[in-house]
Amino acid sequence: MSASKTKIAIISYSLGGGGAERFGGLLSCILNNLGYEIHNIIITEKVDYDYCGVLYNLGEICKNEAVLTGKIRKGILLKRYLQNHKIDIIIDNRSRNVFLREWIAKWIYGKRKTFYVIHSYNLKNYLPDSVFLAKLLYKKAEKLICVSKAIEAKVKEKYNFKNTITIYNPIDLSQIKTEDTIEVPEKYILFYGRLEEKVKNFSLMLEAFSISKIYEKGYKLLIMGNGPDADFIQKTIAKFNLHDAVKSIPFQKNPFGYVKKARFTVLTSHYEGFPMSIIESLALATPVVSVNCNSGPAEIIVNEQNGLLVENYNSAALANAMIRLAEDDKLYHICKENASKSVGYLSLENISKQWQQILS
Repeated sequence: MSASKTKIAIISYSLGGGGAERFGGLLSCILNNLGYEIHNIIITEKVDYDYCGVLYNLGEICKNEAVLTGKIRKGILLKRYLQNHKIDIIIDNRSRNVFLREWIAKWIYGKRKTFYVIHSYNLKNYLPDSVFLAKLLYKKAEKLICVSKAIEAKVKEKYNFKNTITIYNPIDLSQIKTEDTIEVPEKYILFYGRLEEKVKNFSLMLEAFSISKIYEKGYKLLIMGNGPDADFIQKTIAKFNLHDAVKSIPFQKNPFGYVKKARFTVLTSHYEGFPMSIIESLALATPVVSVNCNSGPAEIIVNEQNGLLVENYNSAALANAMIRLAEDDKLYHICKENASKSVGYLSLENISKQWQQILS
């Protein structure tokens, strides 16, 4: 099948807010550049990230509908759109955690080649816990595309699927544009992402920052993003008496000026998939301090070469890592020097070839 004649629908919940959504926009541009006709279909109306191809915004169309009738109408419109535009291939980029809804989605997709992306090590967000139900939905899928080797290994172990593959999230350096005019503290470390405690574990981050006392050396912690736990974070800042040392910044469509000027970025998640924030940070030559959560960090960070990787849930170890990268200039410059080249294998060219291979 020729790419120029192939119509692909990338179905995401939105094009805003998180790493999976950012990936959806980036994937649309990868496939568009390969010559495919791309249709971005989103369930909710939020659009923050760049994309390529056509956008069909079900959230915008159905925004005045009641919840139940809105869901039904979205399903009808989706089925009609796939038929009317003669879509050949579907790439499902959503989280998928309700069996009945996914059974209906399977019916809507019909016999089209369907690829399902799994963005998280927390598999319940993407696959039913029941092996039997998971096989009903996905045994005959064209591919289950896992964004880390650890995710693929877990999927194989639990479900014994044979149709899995790992394709890492890529970096598009052309989209990583830094803004030099932003006002930032002289010395700071940075978290950026969705403000969701059950995933990102800000309790650990703030406890370790408090223990490290690097704020006494003039360092600030900037927490950038939007999400449901903004108030919880403020209460935790107060708990550790860090009002003067921690600054909250709203979500930025282009966070990269902040990333580039940071001493290092921080990740303390309970679980991940293949964190975009880590690879973007390294691409900008900014080292990373990360916990060794499942999954992603251990497949990206080479300890003491492009950042520091520490045991998860160990606030003392995390605090020590913060101190080391803040104060040990020799270690810091080694990590900074190696950072951008350490993620060269995630170039758009390399990842594009992998997508081209499985789609053709």
